[in-house]
Amino acid sequence: MNALAIENLSHGLGKRKALSDVSLSIGPGSFTVLLGPNGAGKTTLVSLVTGLYNAQHGEIRIFGHSIRRDPMPALASLGVVFEMPTLDLDLTVDENLAYHASLHGLSRHEARKWASTELERLDVAGRRSDKVRSLSGGQRRRVEIARALLHRPRFLIVDEATAGLDVAGRRRLLNHVRSLCVEGLSVLWATHMLDEIEPADQLVVLHQGSVRWNGEARALASDNTLEAAFLQLTGPKG
Repeated sequence: MNALAIENLSHGLGKRKALSDVSLSIGPGSFTVLLGPNGAGKTTLVSLVTGLYNAQHGEIRIFGHSIRRDPMPALASLGVVFEMPTLDLDLTVDENLAYHASLHGLSRHEARKWASTELERLDVAGRRSDKVRSLSGGQRRRVEIARALLHRPRFLIVDEATAGLDVAGRRRLLNHVRSLCVEGLSVLWATHMLDEIEPADQLVVLHQGSVRWNGEARALASDNTLEAAFLQLTGPKG
């Protein structure tokens, strides 16, 4: 069963068509990159998949559960890191994670156990008693990853999480999320940065609300560089 199945998804924001007849699927344990320039529709797509918006047309299923007709089990399988940071700056790392755990019905024992596990893996366990305000941008993003994984989701969506981080910070965060796929987690990684893509990645190129490529990254760049192939798909015609 696919972690995510999207069929003929269309959505407008006001008079603007944000997405037009988008279809794609993500298999279990796969790392899929959603690539597109700013304004391509990536964040709108993430908002629809996470239930922030109701799609005007089309179908979204997470592990077989329709977002529209069966939202609770669909969203329970999902962990999300949004483009805009959502941690409370005046709470400690532990307090932010405890609040998230309570929303998902985790016991205090489960919350402490999984918080320790994820913060340790992301090398921010030493900051758990500190207010988020005192953390660097990279540390805050790592805490958000830990929070998204706290309730043991099977599918993780990361929307432009590396924006504003330095090269080392971006690479560290990306490598960690990639490693989670080995454990069976499915990942949708939304970005506009070409250097975050590896040849074996499943790649979906979104431009002006439409899917322009869906397949392995190495296949798109087989006759040229990935940058040249991407520009050919998303650049002006003629």
